[in-house]
Amino acid sequence: MEILTENQNNLYNSFYESTHNNQHLNTKTELLVGLSATLAMNCEPCTHYYLEMAKKADITQGEISEVIAKVMAVAAGQKRLQAQDILNRSGIDFVQ
Repeated sequence: MEILTENQNNLYNSFYESTHNNQHLNTKTELLVGLSATLAMNCEPCTHYYLEMAKKADITQGEISEVIAKVMAVAAGQKRLQAQDILNRSGIDFVQ
């Protein structure tokens, strides 16, 4: 069973395909942005797709590594801010 109607599926597929037809991003940039988004959203099939496409586009291991490191840094920073916010709002003080 499909979760979306045929019309909704067609509209989504059209939208998704349109994101590969960039007016302002070159192919390499589009693939690296796509990879970072899929990693951030934990989409395994999409990550596999972008890694395959990156390989075909001769994107280097170093470039992939830097994208992964950036996603890791943003995720770690978000968790740090989340924990700090909860501590601030809850009044829990580990110093005293």
